Amino acid sequence: MSASLYGMRRFKNLLAQTLAVAATIFGLFWLVWIIWTTLSKGIASINLDLFTQMTPPPGDEGGMLNAFFGSAVMSLLGIVIGAPIGVLAGTFLAEYSQKSWIGETVRFVNDILLSAPSIVLGLFVYTLVVAQMGHFSALAGGIALAFIVLPVVVRTTDEMLQLVPVQMREAALSLGVPQWKVTMQVLYRSALPGIITGILLALARISGETAPLLFTALNNQYWTTDILAPMANVPVVIFQYAMSPYESWHTLAWAGAFMLTVFVLCVSLLARMIVLRNRISHD
Repeated sequence: MSASLYGMRRFKNLLAQTLAVAATIFGLFWLVWIIWTTLSKGIASINLDLFTQMTPPPGDEGGMLNAFFGSAVMSLLGIVIGAPIGVLAGTFLAEYSQKSWIGETVRFVNDILLSAPSIVLGLFVYTLVVAQMGHFSALAGGIALAFIVLPVVVRTTDEMLQLVPVQMREAALSLGVPQWKVTMQVLYRSALPGIITGILLALARISGETAPLLFTALNNQYWTTDILAPMANVPVVIFQYAMSPYESWHTLAWAGAFMLTVFVLCVSLLARMIVLRNRISHD
């Protein structure tokens, strides 16, 4: 009887492992296929005009200089607006609201915001900012991206500060150091690599967001530095050009997708390097 039970358990274990490996291979196949298609078509579309010319009118040749600049501006706005608020909110959760109903409520709302579809956030900012201003703008796009950055940084800051040993807090407080100085000079210093990693991961996420920018920044064929006006950006240009009937626009869309993929890859690798360096220094 025990041998039969043992054999059944081995069979179930083997079946579970087989299904897990098959699911992994299935997912990796499509991932590799998507990346390979993007890289193969994108590399062939890379040229000097891509970085020196503006987005062209229908049927003409051109580049994506204004789109690269617009994406950089709006991503920077998203980080500048969302990251400080996220760090402060995460600090409040970790240091001042443990086991309180306010902290649990904030964490619950943050989890909802973390899983909210980006298009919903774009519609919210459209109603909050664009409709009030009467026109699209890079500022509205930056605010929409900030709503995506915010929950990621809040969660990361909260978890990183909770990982700091309690003994460090107690040692600093026993010396008469005020609570705010303990947070600024002890806790932030210990949790800084993790917080920076969270900000970088948030940057990698917002760099490819299209839906929020369709409702906030829209697009602009020309060069502009006015954040109160519509501004070109890479995700929206890729969306519009990929859906067009013009071959030259398809080429630019593949080139933009390639550059976006490389940027996200580089940011993700940088975040991973910070994590590994922090682990090595602690070991």
